[in-house]
Amino acid sequence: MLKLARFLILAFCCGLGAARLCAQSAHVTYDKKADFNQYKTYKWVSLNDAQQLDDLTAEQLMATVDVELAKKSLTKSKTDKADLLVAYQIARPGQKQLSHLTAGASYGSAAGVNSATAGASSTTVHTGELVVDMYDGANQRLLWRGVESKAIEADAKPAAKQKHLDKAVAKLLKDFPPQKTR
Repeated sequence: MLKLARFLILAFCCGLGAARLCAQSAHVTYDKKADFNQYKTYKWVSLNDAQQLDDLTAEQLMATVDVELAKKSLTKSKTDKADLLVAYQIARPGQKQLSHLTAGASYGSAAGVNSATAGASSTTVHTGELVVDMYDGANQRLLWRGVESKAIEADAKPAAKQKHLDKAVAKLLKDFPPQKTR
C-alpha cells in the first residue's frame, strides 16, 4: 500500500512538472517612463526580415490582438496615422536578434511600415515564441514588447487553435497598458 501511495505521489508530481513545461509563459518589457494613457489609436505594421506566419494564421492572430486591444480602449486606426504602431514576429530556432522598426521607416499603403531592419539589442529567443511590439507612432520608438511562448499551436484543429491563441494573447496583454512609474 505504501508503494502505491509513493507511486501516485510521484506520478502526480511528474504530471505537474510536465504541465508547467507545456504551459504558456508571457514576458513583457516596456518603457517605464512612457505614459500609455496618451495612446488611443493603433495600426498594424510589418517588420522586414521578421519571421511571419502564414496569411490565415496571421489574420487570426491580428484579429485576436485587435479584440484584446479594444478591451483596453484602443481603437484601430482607419488611416496611416496612429498613436501606436503594432507589429508581430515569430522567433526562429536559434535566433539571437529580433527585428526592430527603424527610425527612418516609411509608411506603405495597406501593409503599414515597409522599411525595417534588425535592431541593436540582442535577446535570446526560443522556437515558437510570439513577439508583439508596440512603437510610438510619432517617433517610432519601441515602447512595449511582449513575448509569449507556445502561443501558436500549429497542429491543432481550428477551434482548438483559436482557443489556444485567445488564451495566449489575453495572457500577453493582461497588464497592458502598464502604469507609468517615476
